[in-house]
Amino acid sequence: MFNFDFYNPTRILFGKDRLGSIDKYVPTDATVLITFGGGSAKKSGLTDKVKTILGKRKVYEFGGIEPNPHYETLIKAIEIVRSKNIDFILAVGGGSVIDGTKFISLASNYKGDPRELLKYGFRHIPFDALGKVVPFGTVLTLPATGSEMNNGAVISYEHGKFPVMSEAAFPKFSILDPTITFTLPKVQVANGVIDAFVHTMEQYMTFPVDAKVQDRIAEGLLQTLIEIGQTTVSEPENYDARANLVWSATMALNGIIGTGVPQDWTTHMIGHELTALFGIDHGQTLAIIFPAVLEVRRIQKRAKLLQYAERIWHIKNGSEEEKIDLAIQKTSEFFESLGVRTHLSLYNVNADKIPVVIEQLKAHGLTALSETQDLTLDISQKILERAM
Repeated sequence: MFNFDFYNPTRILFGKDRLGSIDKYVPTDATVLITFGGGSAKKSGLTDKVKTILGKRKVYEFGGIEPNPHYETLIKAIEIVRSKNIDFILAVGGGSVIDGTKFISLASNYKGDPRELLKYGFRHIPFDALGKVVPFGTVLTLPATGSEMNNGAVISYEHGKFPVMSEAAFPKFSILDPTITFTLPKVQVANGVIDAFVHTMEQYMTFPVDAKVQDRIAEGLLQTLIEIGQTTVSEPENYDARANLVWSATMALNGIIGTGVPQDWTTHMIGHELTALFGIDHGQTLAIIFPAVLEVRRIQKRAKLLQYAERIWHIKNGSEEEKIDLAIQKTSEFFESLGVRTHLSLYNVNADKIPVVIEQLKAHGLTALSETQDLTLDISQKILERAM
């Protein structure tokens, strides 16, 4: 196991009827900005409930944060924070709203051009570079990204998606009420299951470092997602299934299973380009790319693939190659059982578009991916070809 530092200060308020906790954890004298997305939080009455709980606090609203939040939209919210002296932000939404709120929080008092914050990549933006950060909390409406309990965000700007990370970007608190997610469309629930699954796998499916605790937690998350995935898509008001999805998605990317282990974010990096170029849902891009990554990198990931085959899919018989083949097949079948297609061509993206994706990877400096940083553009091309 590698050396590691672990820090996560986010308070989680989980379960039914937890909205009232907002009153306890938002300062009584705060001027609050509620951020939300395309309007479902507004139409459902959720933002009105939040405002009622906030009581006499001065409250402003900012809606329209897109899936894959756009820098240009977030700048408009930053202007409100500055002009109205906002000192607490409350994100009501899924990962994109929370990601966007993180950027608003970090950039509102930044003295330079906020675009500079997009240049750090996976390096943490230091506190002393930011100035005063506006604290924020979240009310989660879509389980998927884990943004409600981590310090990372992904922001869209021009034709790219840029990671933004800082220890200053942890939510002060997050309310996780599974019942709030009951009205989600099935496709969003399926995407969320896949996002949580692949988040877990990208911290697990690398090479062994004898991190037994991290492996077993990751395997528990994977088995849970397989067990409840179809149920929570087809039975949206099954509280137990949805509660397990919500907590699995949070646990998949709150830092615990990634401590002390190598990580491979190839699938996400290629998937981000597919979303930016072709508008394919993020979860769908992961379902397309991840099985292809396993196939193309099966030699490098051999030991963990065999462990995955045995522990997750209970594959005991056959040669090692047959076990790996079947494990990859079962992974694709799991994604497809949720109603998500796993080939690029089924999204009307044909092989002639592969060079365009490769050029975007090159333009964004994504030329040495994987847990060993030896995944070149040529290998990314093989992955895309395999994903067709």
